[in-house]
Amino acid sequence: MITVYGFKRVKEPVIGETRDLRALWALEETGLPYLVHGLDYIEGETQTNDYRRISPFSQVPVIDDDGFIVAETGAIVIYIAEKAGMLIPADLKGRSCVTQWCCTALNTIEPTLLQIQVIDGGGEKATGALRRPALVDRAREKFTVLEKQLSARPYLAGDDFTVADIMMTTILREIRKTDLIVRFPTLKDYFARCQARPAWRRTLRAYEVRMGAPEGAAH
Repeated sequence: MITVYGFKRVKEPVIGETRDLRALWALEETGLPYLVHGLDYIEGETQTNDYRRISPFSQVPVIDDDGFIVAETGAIVIYIAEKAGMLIPADLKGRSCVTQWCCTALNTIEPTLLQIQVIDGGGEKATGALRRPALVDRAREKFTVLEKQLSARPYLAGDDFTVADIMMTTILREIRKTDLIVRFPTLKDYFARCQARPAWRRTLRAYEVRMGAPEGAAH
């Protein structure tokens, strides 16, 4: 049985954007049995010595698969996909393509979007307003590439939904309260289509219940 160390309480502005959703969505898609060990971020439960034994950087999520620990969301979703034999192709080239797009989401797309998210959330008050326009331009450059990639196929790695799409969709959610993808219709449609999946809707509702948030709060 997989145990997911995820959040049970965070600051309100980031509800619906926390990274444990990536692992939880992958598990819901595959149907692998799992339990959630909720951590109260506000009360410091991610900073305890016990938690650092399995997550040295105090990051969430971590999964424990009967004693085998996996950290980092990219590694977690690929592990889940490999274990289930779903959401990732069986052949080497296909797996490499999905892995490449997971890395793209994490290393090429997320750093820019995360900075915009932080600024829009009230961080970097001294410099954020000055830095944001350049970050928006950078994000749009990256979205232009994604728009082209998705114009030829329904999902990032081809015809099938994979863990690469879980990674990309949850990262795009970091700027979901902005209008940054409005001018990219193919990307916007992809974003909506991925979030319409029943497994994602189940994931989000269970997450809201665990957070004690009203229905729709994480949408």
